[in-house]
Formats: sequence, structure tokens, C-alpha cells
Amino acid sequence: MEILLTDAVATRSLGIALGHSLTPRSVILLEGDLGAGKTTLVQGIGEGLGITFPIVSPTFTLINEYTEGRLPLYHLDLYRLEPREVAALNLETYWEGVEVTPGIVAIEWAERMPYKPDSYLKVNLTCGNEGTRQAEITAFNCTISEVVAARG
Repeated sequence: MEILLTDAVATRSLGIALGHSLTPRSVILLEGDLGAGKTTLVQGIGEGLGITFPIVSPTFTLINEYTEGRLPLYHLDLYRLEPREVAALNLETYWEGVEVTPGIVAIEWAERMPYKPDSYLKVNLTCGNEGTRQAEITAFNCTISEVVAARG
């Protein structure tokens, strides 16, 4: 599914729709160039989950956990890591809910992951002309909510 996003507000709005519709253990793998809107989309997801705490990119901390919403949001940024370093993080504990409360897992720079969960939404964001963006959403062993699909 491809969605044209006219600006950052539209990107955030898509995130809000995702936040309203996602269920525990949902994983969103985000890919795209710097400035394509990955963090903006995650901010919208947080808003859709009812998280009021400011959501910022975890580029230097790797993982930010927001637990006060409808579901916890685990926001990861793999930009600074090599695949072997990513493997050592045992990310599956987040989507399996082994050591944390099951929630939504949003991973920026997911192309650096040497392994993927069994089911996930892949969101590839690209920049267009005059501030527009394109979101290509692909579901792997899961479904895209009708709410989100209606935006396409």
C-alpha cells in the first residue's frame, strides 16, 4: 500500500491512525533516508496511543520506552549500529514481551537488523517534491488496519 503524505502533519496523522489501531506485540520496521519522517511517524503513533510525554529520536540512547499510553511504545533507533551490534541487543524481547509489557515496537533504520520478527509492518518513507513524502506500507504475516488502509 502506498500513501502520499503532503507534509509532516500528514505523516503524523498516519502515525496517529496506526497508534489507534495497533495491538500488543505489533512491530513497525521503519526505513528511509535522513529527514524522511520516521521519527515524526513514531510521534504520531505515540499520540494515537495516548502518550503525552514528548517522543524524541533515540539515536544516542538506542531505546526509549514510553509506558503511560493505551499500550507501551518501545522506540528504537539503529542508525549508529552495525548488524552484529544489533544482534547483540536481543530485540526479540520487545516484540515477544518476555521482559517487558507487550506493546508497540517501532524500529528506525530497521534495514540494519540481521533478523526480523515473524510478523511486522514495514514502512518505507521517501521524500518527494516540495516537502511531500511517500509511505509504502507492507504487512508481513499480519494485516493493515482498515482505518489505516482507508488513508491510502
